[in-house]
Amino acid sequence: MIDQEKSRKVVVTGATGFVGRALLEKLLAMPGTQVVVASRQAPAVQRPHVEHVPFDLLEPLDLEQAFNGVDSVIHLAARVHVMNEQAQQPLQAFRQHNVAATLTLAQQASERGVRRFIFISTIKVNGEQTAPNGAFSADEVVNPIDPYGISKWEAEQGLLAISRETGMEVVIVRPVLVYGPGVKANFHSMMKWLSKGIPLPLGAIDNKRSLVALDNLVDLILTCVDHPAAANQVFLASDGEDLSTSELLRRMGRALGKPARLVPVPAWLLSVAASLLGKKDIAQRLCGSLQVDIGKTRRLLDWHPVVTVDAALEKTASHFLEHRPQ
Repeated sequence: MIDQEKSRKVVVTGATGFVGRALLEKLLAMPGTQVVVASRQAPAVQRPHVEHVPFDLLEPLDLEQAFNGVDSVIHLAARVHVMNEQAQQPLQAFRQHNVAATLTLAQQASERGVRRFIFISTIKVNGEQTAPNGAFSADEVVNPIDPYGISKWEAEQGLLAISRETGMEVVIVRPVLVYGPGVKANFHSMMKWLSKGIPLPLGAIDNKRSLVALDNLVDLILTCVDHPAAANQVFLASDGEDLSTSELLRRMGRALGKPARLVPVPAWLLSVAASLLGKKDIAQRLCGSLQVDIGKTRRLLDWHPVVTVDAALEKTASHFLEHRPQ
């Protein structure tokens, strides 16, 4: 865990996002910590020990204001995976936001003497799925497929090159799917279906998928701020417990107080139906496996997930129930 007694100044990009908001709260709870929030919009509430500098992925950062006295940068801001892509050249758009902007930011940070640059990447750098009983590891050959994953991989390589040239330490964290209070997209939809008692044809899915709770990911990022063994390393992030889609739905249903109504439709039949409907990617995520091995993360950082899957699901469910429309 991060050294609670050390005084530090940290720049956080993407601090108004899902992960960034939780990270900011943890940083501000640590005595002696100043945070520079680099974002397009200032935080809604002015707070002590928080500065704001205007920042857009396609605009240069004000170096003098942003990096003065800064020890480390945590770079969360990114153009993320887009379900309904509108850009005519998606890879070019991802490269502009995720590669060029990241490397410009890192180069500027190194010139101002920033000690460490922590880059939140994605498991998509490793690939889209794993074989049964297989798992991605941090240092194996990568296989990014979609524009988002490719752009993150290219950014990683550029950051490591800057590190070699300048001596600034780089830490790369590749999370799997992140869930927690306030989660959106497919995970939020899943909770809506379960809370309404909608029957789902997902009772016979025998896959394995790694997830990472928001609290676990934030704790890992904070560990990487100071830990000497983190320098110039790649780490995978997960809860350390893998679930099938069916098991995730059952356990999420219990957390919501609404037992999951699952119909045991064979996975192969779901895949065929999804392909006919042009939803092959959705079937892959529901029926395919994606597991990661966090052995390196545990070993080098002496890090362990701080919350269990069930505790994190209960926290996520509680927030959902509290904020859902009545």
